[in-house]
Order: sequence, then structure tokens, then C-alpha cells
Amino acid sequence: MHVADIADAHLRALDVKLDGGSAVAVNLGTGTGRSVREVVEAARRVTGRPVPTVERPRRPGDPPELVAAVGRAATVLGWRALHSSLDEILESAWRWHQAHPHGYRGG
Repeated sequence: MHVADIADAHLRALDVKLDGGSAVAVNLGTGTGRSVREVVEAARRVTGRPVPTVERPRRPGDPPELVAAVGRAATVLGWRALHSSLDEILESAWRWHQAHPHGYRGG
């Protein structure tokens, strides 16, 4: 998920008043699953750099797929992810990292 979408959902949640203002839980996501391989390949493509990997078998108990059920976020918050392209998400993160190679501390 793109950080801008997460921020938007949190801002919308501040305006939601359910059961006299009690907290509400919703799943945030794009509604589309991505494999680790897809993310690694996209990171290689976006950065133009190698991403070293070590293939391992699935761990016991790991589900074959996890995808956020986004319907409740749409209904309760009127929210959906606007930046759902994996390349767009990674390009944004890569630009930030290039501008802040040491995080916020090091400029």
C-alpha cells in the first residue's frame, strides 16, 4: 500500500462516529494480492538495481494467499486505495529513499 492511501484512510477514520464514537476496525488494502516474487521483480525494475533473494519453502502454517477485504473500508470510510499500482508505490518509496538515504535523521 502507498503511504498516502494509508494517511487518507486514517484521516477519514477520524471523522467516523460509530456507536457514540467507539473505535472501528477496517482492513486497508488494494484488494489485489501480490507475491513476494512480483514485489522483488518490480523493485528490480523500478530501482534498476539487483535485489538479492534466497528462495525458501513456505513455512508451516503460512497461508497460500492473503488479500485485504476492502469492502468495509469502502462502506464505513468511503475509502479505496488510489495508488494501487505496485510500480507507483515502489517508485514513490524509491524517490523518498534516494532523497533521504539515512532516513529523516541524516537528510
